Amino acid sequence: MKIVSTNVFVGPSMYAHFPVIRHVLDLGRLEEWPTGRLGPDYVDRLLECLPGLNEHGCSYGEPGGFVRRLREGEGTWLGHVMEHVAIELQNVAGSPVTFGKTRSIEGKPGHYNMVFQYKEKSVGLESSDLALKLIHSLLPEEIRPSNTPDRDWDFAAERDSFIRYAQRRALGPSTASLVKAAEDRQIPWLRLNNYSLVQFGHGRYQQRIQATTTGNTSNIAVELAADKEETNSILRDLGLPVPMQRIVRSASQAVRAAERIGYPVVLKPLAGNHGRGVSINLKAPEEVELAFEKAQEHGRTVVVESFIEGFDHRLVVIDGKLVAAAKRVPGHVVGDGEHSIEQLVGIVNRDPRRGVGHEKVLTRLEFDHQAERLLEKLGYDRNTVPAQGEIVYLRSTANLSTGGTAIDVTDSVHPDNRQMAIRAIKAIGLDIGGVDFLTNDIAESYRDAGGGICEVNAGPGFRMHVAPSEGTARDVGGAVIDMLFPAGAPSRIPIAAITGTNGKTTTARMLAHILKMTGKTVGLTSTDGVYIDGNLSVPGDMTGPVSAQMILRDPSVDAAVMEVARGGMLRSGLGFQETNVSACLNISADHLGLRGIDTLEQLAEVKRVPIEIARDAAILNADDALCLKMADYTEAERLCYITMNPAHPLVKQHIQAGGQAFVLEQGMNGHMITIYDHETHTPLLWTHLIPATVEGRAMHNVQNAMFAAALAYNLDVSLEGIRQGLRTFDSTYYQAPGRMNIYDEHPFRVILDYAHNPAAVKAMCGLVDRFDVDGRKIVLLAAPGDRRDEDILEIADIAAGHFDYFVCRCDDNRRGRDQGEVAVMLKNRLLKAGIAADRIKVIPDEQEATAQVLQMAEPGDLLLILADNVKRSWKQIIYFKSDAKVDESVRKTATAIELPEIGGFTFDADIEIVSDERGVRIARHEESD
Repeated sequence: MKIVSTNVFVGPSMYAHFPVIRHVLDLGRLEEWPTGRLGPDYVDRLLECLPGLNEHGCSYGEPGGFVRRLREGEGTWLGHVMEHVAIELQNVAGSPVTFGKTRSIEGKPGHYNMVFQYKEKSVGLESSDLALKLIHSLLPEEIRPSNTPDRDWDFAAERDSFIRYAQRRALGPSTASLVKAAEDRQIPWLRLNNYSLVQFGHGRYQQRIQATTTGNTSNIAVELAADKEETNSILRDLGLPVPMQRIVRSASQAVRAAERIGYPVVLKPLAGNHGRGVSINLKAPEEVELAFEKAQEHGRTVVVESFIEGFDHRLVVIDGKLVAAAKRVPGHVVGDGEHSIEQLVGIVNRDPRRGVGHEKVLTRLEFDHQAERLLEKLGYDRNTVPAQGEIVYLRSTANLSTGGTAIDVTDSVHPDNRQMAIRAIKAIGLDIGGVDFLTNDIAESYRDAGGGICEVNAGPGFRMHVAPSEGTARDVGGAVIDMLFPAGAPSRIPIAAITGTNGKTTTARMLAHILKMTGKTVGLTSTDGVYIDGNLSVPGDMTGPVSAQMILRDPSVDAAVMEVARGGMLRSGLGFQETNVSACLNISADHLGLRGIDTLEQLAEVKRVPIEIARDAAILNADDALCLKMADYTEAERLCYITMNPAHPLVKQHIQAGGQAFVLEQGMNGHMITIYDHETHTPLLWTHLIPATVEGRAMHNVQNAMFAAALAYNLDVSLEGIRQGLRTFDSTYYQAPGRMNIYDEHPFRVILDYAHNPAAVKAMCGLVDRFDVDGRKIVLLAAPGDRRDEDILEIADIAAGHFDYFVCRCDDNRRGRDQGEVAVMLKNRLLKAGIAADRIKVIPDEQEATAQVLQMAEPGDLLLILADNVKRSWKQIIYFKSDAKVDESVRKTATAIELPEIGGFTFDADIEIVSDERGVRIARHEESD
């Protein structure tokens, strides 16, 4: 069995509305070996490796369902087994996932689509790699594939290595608590790096955090908190309880400082954290000297301060409020009278809540210098067996990162202690801060019971509060999110997604223009590039999830318009989890035969995804049967139909039921776009007033304008705002490059368009037919090389009845075709359609072909240039230099002049008026006075 191909879907796709990985598997000879044939021993050994598989429900929907599939009848195929193993491995590594689906591929025996959920991309990919190795390793010797691991391969070791790999890439407990709080509040989030930098919200409403430091946290405050001397001084000046303190840089200075302060003392690095290098309750000079050496391992400057008796408490203050308090107990073991201290450490570390560092809610106990020193003080070593119930401390500090445990005491904090912590954090200037407070009883005021603040921490860890060893878990993450996004504050920018076969880019640009005219800073993704506020940021085909996330991460953007193409959805899914409004313009033949999409129905299934995730409104083409069927799959609050048929029966029913529709209606003055909504009828705009429709001739742009208007309407743009946007959007190259760009500065008219499939070519041919043309109609015809033969031939069939001359070319990128293959295919089809051979030219090179059709043109002609390299073709058009042919209409005008005076000159002889690249001018005259 091998993986043939892999797709990582980062967002909604045709497989699921959450991140999944898709493998195409080739089982090879293992297609003949389902689990039933492999026998019960194979299944037993698999379950021994991963006992959690016993809980998988599979198609039975109950625990044990998957095991039934493995054992009953012929069993199940190994592609399906791999799906479940990949899921279970992620669960074992602490990444909870449940979804999977494996289906055979029609027409390809032994090939399967295997899809499974993931939380973190690299972990998901590693899980399937390890799953494949495990499945192979358990196979009988005679059918093991060549890529099977060696006999000495140790699954347990590989599993543990995978778990460590996954935990290194997982969000830490504090960051994870913030993400959960955001998800609970329906606030979107994006992980910005492989660590703890996370963005909450989209566009202009975004807020960022790094672990538990926010984008609003003062840099000065963080520096102050890290400087224990400055912190101590500021708090002392405010009358808050802090220990006496001295800064030292040598062991001798440390001893003198300890003697001045008075024993016992504490030594710690000036800029340390997580309890590293801290030694407490030091009572002799030699202990101070040894502690100084350990402290200097974490920083050259060391703090000596008075030792305060009491339990270590962490008080967390967020946005000026105490939200959690925990009593921290140093790492320890409890004797049972039977096991040694070393054995007891091993028993404690078996707790599944304990891990390495911050990967789990508790940290493993370790033997190090500090543990050895504390045992030595007791006269113990690793092999000592403590008495029943005896507590043996292995740490002098109570940090969770060094193996400590935490008991929630939030509800017990005395009001004075609460106010003390709030004042301390405000004094340093932190929005989120942790106060380390030593006292024997947190329920008593520090004024009575004593105690002191030993540290103030910026970016305090949350895991002791979200998962305390004892007591009530506290939603500290929620307090942070509520600070960043107060009640009623927005976190999302409006997102519009536009998909379909043709018209996506124009519609997206129209909508972006409408929104811009209302004062919004619009982020636009399209096949032309990523645009921010109308300025090109990244050129190229940018319709996938990467470009979508560029928009959502940009802090200047307050509205997003996403053109969504088939290719991006098939490769990686969508780059956003939901939209406010989504539209599907049409479904027609394009890109069929690629990436497993062979029929229009399959293409519609792909393009349905944005409709499925629309929240407020789904907008569908009622004149397209495949679009209509998408209505059954949307959960949007509103369903809006677009139709150019005012008698559409289904739309009529929809309107009568109070539904929303945009309908093209015939009026005395032409076509009117009208809105039906909640049984009201509102005329919006005459189509001839929309420049992009070329006075209503370009019916495809009329439809695009209807979709743009419907999208804007459902984004709460006013009717006047929609009208203003449509009236000021035209199809010039600068507003819509490659989309029906008309150039009238030559003696002939040129239309440039990117049409590259039968439906788009048909729309352009219809436009050409609606123009009054004095001369000839000439077309530069082409088709992409990766389209099916029948699609290329259909383009020729459509064009055949509309033009007088045809020039057939190829794209620069032949996409697997021979050098002139596409152009010849088009020519032969035109000949078959009855076009005379002398009216067809084959010029494979696009640049040369464009130059040729421009040179062919005569005054009064109309040229339709279907371009692939739009920018280059447009430059050829506008910089074309004719042969200074005289416009016959101008010549006739000149000979018809009967007035004796033109421009102040009187002419007694004939004049010659010439039209060339310099314009219309008098070439010569005689005997003027």
